[in-house]
Amino acid sequence: MLKRRSQILCAWFLTWDLALTALAWIGAYYLRFDTGWIPIRKPPPDVLLCWRNLPLVVLLAAVAYRLTGQYAIHRLRRLREEVVCVLKGTALLSLLVMATTFYLHDPYESRATMGLFSLLSALGVLSARRMSWSAIRYLRSCGYNQTFAVIVGTGRVARKTARSLRRANWMGIKNLGFVEDQPSRWTADLDILGTFAELPAIIKNFNVHHVFIALPMSRYDDARRVYDILSQSLVEVRLVADVPNLAGLSLTTTNLDGLPVIGLRESPHFGLNVVIKRAMDMALALVGLLLLSPLMLLIAVLIKLTSPGPIFYRQERCGLNGRSFQMLKFRSMRVDAEKQTGAVWASKDDPRRTRLGTFLRHTSLDELPQLINVLVGDMSLVGPRPERPVFIQQFSRTIPNYMARHAVKAGMTGWAQVHGWRGNTSLRKRVQYDLYYITHWTPWLDFRICWMTIFNGLFHRNAY
Repeated sequence: MLKRRSQILCAWFLTWDLALTALAWIGAYYLRFDTGWIPIRKPPPDVLLCWRNLPLVVLLAAVAYRLTGQYAIHRLRRLREEVVCVLKGTALLSLLVMATTFYLHDPYESRATMGLFSLLSALGVLSARRMSWSAIRYLRSCGYNQTFAVIVGTGRVARKTARSLRRANWMGIKNLGFVEDQPSRWTADLDILGTFAELPAIIKNFNVHHVFIALPMSRYDDARRVYDILSQSLVEVRLVADVPNLAGLSLTTTNLDGLPVIGLRESPHFGLNVVIKRAMDMALALVGLLLLSPLMLLIAVLIKLTSPGPIFYRQERCGLNGRSFQMLKFRSMRVDAEKQTGAVWASKDDPRRTRLGTFLRHTSLDELPQLINVLVGDMSLVGPRPERPVFIQQFSRTIPNYMARHAVKAGMTGWAQVHGWRGNTSLRKRVQYDLYYITHWTPWLDFRICWMTIFNGLFHRNAY
């Protein structure tokens, strides 16, 4: 049987989960009725009722936590997966407790106490697990509780897998070497343990628990042959997908009527994420407009006084799903700037700029009217910078995954901009940073980028 989970760790986590849940159940009663923090409008229930229900709560906790996957423990489990499981478990536990007490007509009933119990149990279980994992990862990084792995292949993906295992030493998976049927002079620096056919013997001699198949897509037949060979051994087998150049956003796995399907171009911005991001955009854009309105009014007056023409400059840009919109900016160039040259890339010391426009460009103050674009929904505060359609047609043919930037709304600022990739800098690097932002988006990342924009994004040598 494959060792997919540690029974000792399962028992450890189960013991602490149930103990902290029991403590949360009792603690919720005393916080509710003994501290005076929450007003009491009717006689409190007897504390004996709380203690009487404790065994039932612990039993329901064990069932709820097991059903929500809290004990599917393995070395590659991510933090967010565990957080989701714990939150699901505590939510299911609360529902089970409320349903049971309602069915049994139990006299111990308090909505405030139940809310405190849910909060305390979630915080307690999460905190205990984080401390436990921190200790386990420290011990593993010091060489304790390690398991051994081999990597099938010697190419780019295999080498990257080996580097990742070295960096993630907290997982306790140590790479012993590589297995390859087609070694060459380019693999002389690698520890090649043997060929595909020798895998069973290598697994037995070195006590290997993990095998990572890291072959290029052109060697799919070899990957199948390796898997057939490994079917005779009791090891965990993982396929490292060689698709970084195909995946514009992030890899997702789904099941289609029993058939595993890998998603290569799926945006993680959907469902509640869209609602949260839109709410943040509207709130912050409204606050920004209110606070910056005196400055924007001053800039508008100065533009009128220093050069003839309109205050705002409207330019067609492409945003979410490639849809075009009119992006607003304070006018920083002459009215007839593009009459002869047409659409051209911004350059340093552009002679088309006005004297005030040079200052506005250098300080990025010409971008402030885009808060209106954010408020009406054309743009977001944070996201890939929008580009003109004529340039998009050019870049999409020469830069891999360029169009993947349009999976989310364009932004006033972005992960690339706060790292200096703006103006006449590498477009490939800009796309790389934009895709990183899309795949790693969280509300906290947006706040971080907004904060970095104040210090790294306003005054910058590439802002022109």
